Amino acid sequence: MNVLKALIIDRKDLKELDFGMLLSAVAILFYGVFNIYTATNFYYARLQLIWLVLSLGVVYVILLMDYRKVYKIVDLFYWIIIILLVLVLFTSKVKGAAGWFSIGSRGFQPAEFAKLTTMMMVGKELQKVDGNINNLRNFMKVTFYAALPMILMMLQPEMGITMITFFIVLGIYFAAGLSLKVIFAGFGFVAMSVIIVLQTNFLPAHWSARLTSFLFNEGSELGINYQLSRSVISIGSGQVSGKFNFGQFLQDMTVSTQSSTQFFNRVPENHTDFIFSVLAENFGLIGGITLLLLYGILLYRMIRIAKKSEDIFGSTIAVGVFSSFLFSILQNVGMTMGLMPISGITLPLVSYGGSSVLTTFIAIGMVLNVGMKKKTTLF
Repeated sequence: MNVLKALIIDRKDLKELDFGMLLSAVAILFYGVFNIYTATNFYYARLQLIWLVLSLGVVYVILLMDYRKVYKIVDLFYWIIIILLVLVLFTSKVKGAAGWFSIGSRGFQPAEFAKLTTMMMVGKELQKVDGNINNLRNFMKVTFYAALPMILMMLQPEMGITMITFFIVLGIYFAAGLSLKVIFAGFGFVAMSVIIVLQTNFLPAHWSARLTSFLFNEGSELGINYQLSRSVISIGSGQVSGKFNFGQFLQDMTVSTQSSTQFFNRVPENHTDFIFSVLAENFGLIGGITLLLLYGILLYRMIRIAKKSEDIFGSTIAVGVFSSFLFSILQNVGMTMGLMPISGITLPLVSYGGSSVLTTFIAIGMVLNVGMKKKTTLF
């Protein structure tokens, strides 16, 4: 009986659960699954749904816990991921980067989980110093824990997740009240580093070409800008209401469940990095705005939980996840329209990817846990 009781969420906690946030996340993923199906075939859509079921199971387990008890073992999680980030550097490179451990036909990317452990470690260190980030000693210590995984990710090199982690930390620092002078100085340092890196052979050739193309408007529509040109065509062709034809879709479904055949402007990586161009072609401006509204609900509820949290650690988790979502959305949607440089940053819950879906729902589960436990105090 005790074991069974431990597997049931307390009614008092359940009343505090933000169902709106969870439902908006699931709705976004289903929206993504539909567009993945139209972009590829039923195989990838089915896999994405399997990852959803697995992820919801993990979220349930997270909700059974108290995030403040996890506080005590954050260091263990952090250093395990640091060790994995070191070990992965010695694996074979894929597309110029060594960032995956091969597990059968699948792979495990430690950098995906490093986003979460870095966020929690920064939150724990801020809790220890009562949020006093403008003290030089405190700032240096917190920044050490924030910078170490990012340096290891850059050595792979994994620039996309490094960028997300940087903006997670930036959002946390801003919410903690770090001096704007320090924040602007950090931006200056990053900009200078990018310029220096572009003059070296540190980055894989395709990354350097993407940044150079974006910054200096170089590259042809048949070369490095091919993806972008096809993406812009797809988004533009969707116009206001999109090209999706439900009658044709139902006809395709009666013939075969493998794929839809009604679209023309195929974009490379259209089910992962460039899924937004597929969505905009399918459902036009209305479909794009619908997605952004769903994201808006999700982000609003995250920041509301951050404000209501009675401790720095919990608030940091909510702000960190909010920052991760906000940057990923702006970067991914922006790059499909040429407003941001092309990167490997996926659109949260919409792009295909098992480890991405899992880590995203883990992050959402952590925020939900913070919201559920806001009326209890362990610190």
